[in-house]
Amino acid sequence: MAVRAAVLPAVGSPLEITGIDLPDPGPGQVRVRLAAAGVCHSDLSLSNGTMRVPVPAVLGHEGAGTVVAVGEGVTRVAPGDGVVLNWAPSCGACHACSLGEVWLCARALDGAADVYARTTEGTDLHPGLNVAAFAEETVVKASCVQPVPDGVPLTDAALLGCAVLTGYGAVHHSARVRQGETVAVFGVGGVGLAAVQAARIAGASKIIAVDVSAEKEELARTAGATDYLVASDTTAREIRGLTGKQGVDVAVECAGRAVTIRTAWDSTRRGGRTTVVGIGGKDQQVTFNALEIFHWGRTLSGCVYGNSDPAEDLPVLAEHVRAGRLDLSALVTERISLDGIPAAFENMLAGRGGRALVVF
Repeated sequence: MAVRAAVLPAVGSPLEITGIDLPDPGPGQVRVRLAAAGVCHSDLSLSNGTMRVPVPAVLGHEGAGTVVAVGEGVTRVAPGDGVVLNWAPSCGACHACSLGEVWLCARALDGAADVYARTTEGTDLHPGLNVAAFAEETVVKASCVQPVPDGVPLTDAALLGCAVLTGYGAVHHSARVRQGETVAVFGVGGVGLAAVQAARIAGASKIIAVDVSAEKEELARTAGATDYLVASDTTAREIRGLTGKQGVDVAVECAGRAVTIRTAWDSTRRGGRTTVVGIGGKDQQVTFNALEIFHWGRTLSGCVYGNSDPAEDLPVLAEHVRAGRLDLSALVTERISLDGIPAAFENMLAGRGGRALVVF
């Protein structure tokens, strides 16, 4: 059955909106009709080669939809069920999984190298980051779906698949923000806005949002930011000025740029924590001298997928949604069709907007 999809024909090439042929789900597979898919910066990183992906591929890894068919042996979901796509399913058997660190699963992206569909001309296609959400329908492993929790609208649920799990997890699992602490969030896109909301939920006393665009201030303050700064050479000094010359307890970096990571580090107090969520290129080199590492006593940590376990965290996030503490729709600044994805990429490159959401 042919469906429309956004295909990346080669790294660095423009996306092509075209028809693809999906097979029926095989053993252990699920076919999902997408309700919505978020356009994440990681998709842009895959398209331009910052992150590697087998091509040609259908990108999109943040999505939700309805199960339309299941393959042999699938019992955890059934046709008609609403599901969130999980782009990083854990194998349960590798060293990281044995330690309970499922977000570091060594086999999480094995499925991205598979051929899962073909173009209508017969060219093999790979599922970008396992789930190929930039399509009207997709076929995925059963481990790549999680039931949509009760009380979460299906379209909004797409955001749970990456932006919210990552932003919320960065604050609660990696940085472990405590009541009354001060937080700075660098980069106010979809993940950054989720991190701002998560800091508010954690009870942070001051939340400073930082971005290159002055236009994002209203978005950040609506999410819970108490202060907003347009990024500049004096950002670290300004943050210390807002925190009694101490610096924040926690900085969350969502841009993946060397200068931003360094600024986030410089913005934390002595003994503070800096969590890096953004995915930067190999050419983005961050330097520190040995004396400052000793003197400041800060912690710098990476954060993959918010250090989250979707099976455990989605019910927690759903409870925040139902209670009104977490506003998923506030992360979305534009609702688009498949044809709008290239323009959404351009907006991300220019630093405009929060999350663009493809609504099918």
